[in-house]
Amino acid sequence: MLTEHKSGDKLVWVDLFNPTNEEIAQACTVYQLDIPPREQLEEIEFSSRLQYEDEVFTISVPVTPHKKPGNGEDVTTPLGFVLTRDILVTIRFAQLHTFEAIIKRVARRPRSAPDIFMVIIEALVDYSADRLEELRAEALKISQRIFHKEMQQRQKNEVANVNTMLRDILIEIGDMGERLSHIRDTLLVLQRLTPYVAEHGDGWMEAEIKARLKMAGADVVSLNDYEVHLTDKLQFLLDADLGFISTEQSDLFKVMTIWSTVGIPPVLLAGIWGMNFHVMPELAWHDGYPIALGTIALSAIIPLMWFKWRGWW
Repeated sequence: MLTEHKSGDKLVWVDLFNPTNEEIAQACTVYQLDIPPREQLEEIEFSSRLQYEDEVFTISVPVTPHKKPGNGEDVTTPLGFVLTRDILVTIRFAQLHTFEAIIKRVARRPRSAPDIFMVIIEALVDYSADRLEELRAEALKISQRIFHKEMQQRQKNEVANVNTMLRDILIEIGDMGERLSHIRDTLLVLQRLTPYVAEHGDGWMEAEIKARLKMAGADVVSLNDYEVHLTDKLQFLLDADLGFISTEQSDLFKVMTIWSTVGIPPVLLAGIWGMNFHVMPELAWHDGYPIALGTIALSAIIPLMWFKWRGWW
């Protein structure tokens, strides 16, 4: 689908949404531009993502629309730009909700192609910041679930649910790490993009656009620093969660070991008195049976009391 946006009577922005190769070829002919297909936009090397030739920028930014399909996973898609001083062409293959706000903002007043380009870049920066804030809030909730004293007390009272909770947290942290990696991909390209466009467009871009590029670049640097902090936070939560899982497993093995140790003396005594020998003095005792039962019970109680005294149980 092709949408044209004009500023006055002048065409300044062409938006190609989920175009076919035939539609891209037709747009190349109509607008006299070299518009890359999706295969070229998905290349990961920066030399392919950022190109400038004959005063034309060809740019590709990986974005994640954060609209989960049926399999429940975010899908990263390329967002392409072909920018000259007179016209901007965008190529996208997913419904990005930021574009609705971008179109409304662009329609408020006449804008040049570089101005519209900056509106989109600023929207991508704001969107990345919003998603980082969402992940920060989720990380705080997980931290409270793991470390909060009231939660720890509840876990002690609901031992059967602890392992399920820890495994659920493990899945949540993995999902957050995946989403964070998508944001990182976008921010890395934006960090290279802003100085690249400012340097190569220095001869024909307005001073206001250069200033906005510089500000956007500073914002991206700060977001990259925060993304590193958030990555460290997730790694800490992951290590803590795995540590609690290991502790729960150790406690389980400790309980099994204690009961195995406690069961050895009774089994030994029962095995001895269960032998079918003719000469066994205890068989002739009048109170032999209750004495044997009491001795077996005492042989189990003594190890339990010793473990309790040592604080192992």
